Amino acid sequence: VQLQASGGGLVQTGGSLRLSCAGSGGDFSIYRMAWFRQAPGEEREGVSCISSHNGSTVWADSVKGRFSISRSNAENTGYLQMNSLKPEDTAVYYCALRPVKCYYNIYEYDYWGQGTLVTVSS
Repeated sequence: VQLQASGGGLVQTGGSLRLSCAGSGGDFSIYRMAWFRQAPGEEREGVSCISSHNGSTVWADSVKGRFSISRSNAENTGYLQMNSLKPEDTAVYYCALRPVKCYYNIYEYDYWGQGTLVTVSS
């Protein structure tokens, strides 16, 4: 499966962005999809994950209430809606897939998108 992440950019504090993760070359619907992010000089951290049937979980306490994950299996695409953005949300955001339940560990994911950069200015 190939993943293409998009939607990143430069936004001011308090703004919103919607990231997309388009899948191709496989049955996107059978996978759990997660979003991770990696800030400069930091380790990659899990943000949120959604099951194949739209059950979701948010791992990062710092984004609860501001970010929401969703997916459209018909469009082979997953999304991360990010609202009330803060400078500390600045990072490269990656989408990833695994065939079984959502899991926080990055090494458990089989497929990765190339990342999309989100920069939040203060």
